[in-house]
Amino acid sequence: MKVTILGAAQEVTGSCHLLETRGKRILLDCGLYQGGADSHERNAQSFSFDPKTIDAVVLSHAHIDHSGRLPHLVKRGFSGKIFAHRATRDLCRIMLRDSAFLQERGAAWENRKRQRKHLKLIQPLYNQKDVQICMRKFKAVDFDDWFEPVKGVRVRLRSAGHILGASFVEVSEEAGSAIIFSGDLGSYTAPLLEPPKASGACDLMLVESTYGNRLHRSMSETWKEIGEILSNADANRGNILIPAFAVGRTQQILHAFHSHFEEWGLNRWKVFLDSPLAIEACEIHDRHRSLLRQDIDLGPNLTSLKNLHISKTAKQSMALNNVKSGAIIVAGSGMCEGGRIRHHLKHNLWRDNCHVLIVGYQAGGTLGRRLVEGAKRVSIWGEAIQVGAKIHTIGGLSAHADQNDLIRWIQDAPGNPQVALVHGEPESQEGLQAALGDAGISNVIRPTLGEVITV
Repeated sequence: MKVTILGAAQEVTGSCHLLETRGKRILLDCGLYQGGADSHERNAQSFSFDPKTIDAVVLSHAHIDHSGRLPHLVKRGFSGKIFAHRATRDLCRIMLRDSAFLQERGAAWENRKRQRKHLKLIQPLYNQKDVQICMRKFKAVDFDDWFEPVKGVRVRLRSAGHILGASFVEVSEEAGSAIIFSGDLGSYTAPLLEPPKASGACDLMLVESTYGNRLHRSMSETWKEIGEILSNADANRGNILIPAFAVGRTQQILHAFHSHFEEWGLNRWKVFLDSPLAIEACEIHDRHRSLLRQDIDLGPNLTSLKNLHISKTAKQSMALNNVKSGAIIVAGSGMCEGGRIRHHLKHNLWRDNCHVLIVGYQAGGTLGRRLVEGAKRVSIWGEAIQVGAKIHTIGGLSAHADQNDLIRWIQDAPGNPQVALVHGEPESQEGLQAALGDAGISNVIRPTLGEVITV
C-alpha cells in the first residue's frame, strides 16, 4: 500500500490522503482549507490527481475541514461511492449545504468588487445543486462493520469520540498490510460522547496532532471556570458571546447549561441559540441519541433548556443587536470567520462589560485566533473595532484529544507501527513527537505535503 499526504500536512484543516493498493485508489477525507488569506485560492486549485481515477472515498467525519471539498471532487468527475457513518452522512447533508451557501455568497461578494474594476468574474467552488449530486454518492455504514470500498480491500469505521458519527478508519488488504487513519480523535473524558475505541494492529498509523503539544484542563476545572465567568459577567450585566461550531461544540455547550443550570445561575440569563445550522444539528443528535453517552441527562431533547430562545430567522438574529445585557448568545461560526457571530461581535466586542468565550480550536489567520492572541483592534467587514471585551479561552471543552489522549491511543496499537503525524501545526507535532519518544515510541515521522509513505 502507498499513502500520499495531500492535505493537513503540518497544518490543521484540509484533511486529504490518497491510498493506493491493488491498482485501486481510495481517498481518506477530502476537506476544505480554513483560515488564512489564501484558503480560497488553495481550495479552488485543481486536485493533484484526476478525480475520475478515484475509486472510492472513505470519510472520517462531517467537519468541513474533512468533508468540505467532496462536492468539488464530484463536480470534477469523481463517480464512486463516499463511505461514511450514517450520522456523518446526515450531518454532511446540512453542513455541505451550508458550505455551498457560503461559497455562493462569497463569490457574489467578490464579483461585486470585480465588476467595478472590470475584472473577470469568479465561480463558487460549488453550489447547492452540486451538493445534492454529491449526497447521492454517500453510502452509509455502521461502526465496526467491515465493508469493501474496492475489491480486495477491507475497511471498517470505529468510534473516534470526536463528534457525532466521527470515526477512525481501519484499512487492510488481502496481502496483510494494514493502516489506521485516526480522523480526529476525541478526549477520553468528553462529557457527551463515549471515548475513542482502542486502535488495532497495523503497519502505519496516520494520527491527528491538533493538540499534540498540550494538555486540556480537567472537566471539573473547566466547569468551575465557566461558572466563575458567568458570575463575573452577571455582576456587570454584559452580554456573553460564545462562537461555537454548529456540530459538536454547540451541543456540548447546551448539555453543560442543562447540567449546571442551578449552579451557574442560568435562570438570570436569556440564552439564545442563533444558528440555523446548529439547530438542525441538534435535531440530528436527537435522532442518533444512541451514539451519545448513556449515563448523562439530556432532557427531552438538546434544545429543551427552559430559558433557551431559538433564533432561526435573520430578523430574530438582528433583534439581538438591541440587547445590551443579560444575554448569552451561542452562534456560529466557531472561528468567527463568518455566520451570525460576526454581527454580534461587531455590536458587542467594543463593550468593556462583554465577555467572549472561545470554546474551540482557532486556526491561524482567523478572527478567533486574533482574539485569542490578544488583538486590541480587529477588522470586521472593513470596520475597525476596538476590543474592549474580556476574551476567555476555555481549553477544556475541546473535542480533540490532547497529548496524553493521543499517546494513550497510539500505545493501544499492538506491535510497533510507524506513526505519521498529520492535522497539526509544526509546534504541536514537534511536541507530540518528543513526548512519544519519551514514551518509547520512536518510529514517528511528520510528513510534508505530497510526501509518499509506502507500507
